[in-house]
Amino acid sequence: MASFLLRRLSSALLTVLIASFLVFVMVEGSPGSVARKTLGQFATDQQVEILATRLRLSDPVPVRYGRWLGVLAGLRDDPLQDPALGLNFEDPRGPRYVGNLGFSTMMKLPVADVIWGRVANSALLAALAFLVLVPVSVSLGTIAGLKAGRPADRAITFTATLFSSIPEFASAVLLGAVFVVWLGWLPGTSPLQAGGRWPIASQLVLPVAVLTLYVSAYVSRFVRASMIEVMATPYIRTATLKGLSRRVIVVRHAFRNAMIAPFTVILLQVNWLISGVVVTEVVFAYPGLGRLLLEAALFGDIAVIEAATLIALSVAVATQFLGDIGYVLLNPRIQLA
Repeated sequence: MASFLLRRLSSALLTVLIASFLVFVMVEGSPGSVARKTLGQFATDQQVEILATRLRLSDPVPVRYGRWLGVLAGLRDDPLQDPALGLNFEDPRGPRYVGNLGFSTMMKLPVADVIWGRVANSALLAALAFLVLVPVSVSLGTIAGLKAGRPADRAITFTATLFSSIPEFASAVLLGAVFVVWLGWLPGTSPLQAGGRWPIASQLVLPVAVLTLYVSAYVSRFVRASMIEVMATPYIRTATLKGLSRRVIVVRHAFRNAMIAPFTVILLQVNWLISGVVVTEVVFAYPGLGRLLLEAALFGDIAVIEAATLIALSVAVATQFLGDIGYVLLNPRIQLA
């Protein structure tokens, strides 16, 4: 088991390294001067020229990527904090520390001071949605699979298909029209600011509801299909012929195998919930990572774009790593040789 985890961890780290290099190449190689994009549109030509010289932007991309990694790992000083540039970029942690993601030209702050709060907000939203959608989707999918072709299955399948076909912005508008405009039970925005009319718990209800409706409908269909497939296998028929009760067959024999296929689908939602829910965060003015990434892209803040993309990649690789471990635990037939 230890060698298996070591191989998977090494593969995950290599994947993050390669993906981060590709992101660096795409961001740095986009149209426009890197120095101009780093400093913003209001920087003077002299500042842009000085920064281009200090960053040695004429060097090959792999060399520049190595320097960027050195700053991130705390092995090199951040060139943007050089007083000679006159940018007034100052980080209280100093020019060299582990996790230095550069400066945000949009926020006029170190990226580390901007992005981690947004990541925490997105993680909170993802955790709440995950705590709701997993039991809901698994329960509904299991019931539909066990009652395939019956009225309960048809009702669940129809509802799941309906909600999975409705875009997030449409669900957000519909729920807002009902619970905000008509009934007045919930706030229309979720800025996560305490002390106003609406407590933070109330501000989280609609974003969590939108995500839960969309993802639960999607996941439940996978659980249903997997349960139908497992219930038709020979060992389930053998257990039935032995006289085992329906409950014992489902709980002890069918459920674990039925969750092998949907397990990956469920884990894939983690990365999407943290970094991919841009629409939901924008509609409800939620201060999350997805909204920050959109704002940075519109502004041209390459430091924030690189940092947010790196975090999203790390989350995606981490969920894949957990998925490999989950497969081993759910399916004992997988060999760890």
